Amino acid sequence: MKPRSKSRITAGFSLFGPWSAAASSSLLLLASCALLAFSVFRPAALSGIRTASSDLFAPVLGTVSLPLQNLADFVGGVTGLTELRAENTRLEQENVRLREWYQTALRFQAENQSLKELLHVKIDPAYSFITTRVIADAGNAYVKSVLVSAGSRDGVREGQAVVSGEGLVGRVVEAGENTARIVLLTDINARVPVLVEGSRQRAILAGTNADLPVLMYLPPDSAVPEGARVVTSGDGGAFPPGLPVGSIALGPDGKRHVRLFSETGRLVHVRIVNIPENPYLVRNAQTE
Repeated sequence: MKPRSKSRITAGFSLFGPWSAAASSSLLLLASCALLAFSVFRPAALSGIRTASSDLFAPVLGTVSLPLQNLADFVGGVTGLTELRAENTRLEQENVRLREWYQTALRFQAENQSLKELLHVKIDPAYSFITTRVIADAGNAYVKSVLVSAGSRDGVREGQAVVSGEGLVGRVVEAGENTARIVLLTDINARVPVLVEGSRQRAILAGTNADLPVLMYLPPDSAVPEGARVVTSGDGGAFPPGLPVGSIALGPDGKRHVRLFSETGRLVHVRIVNIPENPYLVRNAQTE
């Protein structure tokens, strides 16, 4: 028996191949239509088959869907990371703005506290005052002095008394149009007529360029106890009477010094007292 030749086999496949593919497609189409029609008219009959098929192919579907799920999770993670970066940038910008507002709030709080402290010192109604800010420490001929942001156009003039929230600070020695220089009580050039409460002893408070000014012209036999309160006497009309200055403290040299109520090294706001030319006439006019 002779084997078939290669050409015949190829010819057989070429004849029956297209017919077999067309027949298979037709049979699958007819089967699909039959199942579709059967499922429409008898849906309950195929539920068991669908369930069994789902159970049978569930592991395969799970294995196939796992890479797709991982890809979806990766895309979601990338998208979420982008959103997180945008949110982080927004929060950083908001944090910068909040820090700026926080610093502004602290500055306003300090100013508010400083202005409240100014209300502690009661000034005679006969005198008006100008509230201003300390802008710099000044040297020049005065070792202990400061500059304030108020001048002659605001009503400031030389010789006016200056107070803080605790008591007397110094007096105006120079007044420009927009600024003024204040010599502090601790400056060696400062001289203030004072009165020791209780004993009614009068003296002159003299600065020494140190933290504790000294009391001059105080009688040696005067019974002035340590810790006694010292106020301005008003002698000469340069300072209003009764402004708190400090308390008496004995120094290492045995002299009576004054521990000032005001912290001259930490001034923020001060009040410049406007003394009229004749304050007694002002008082009489108010009482009449």
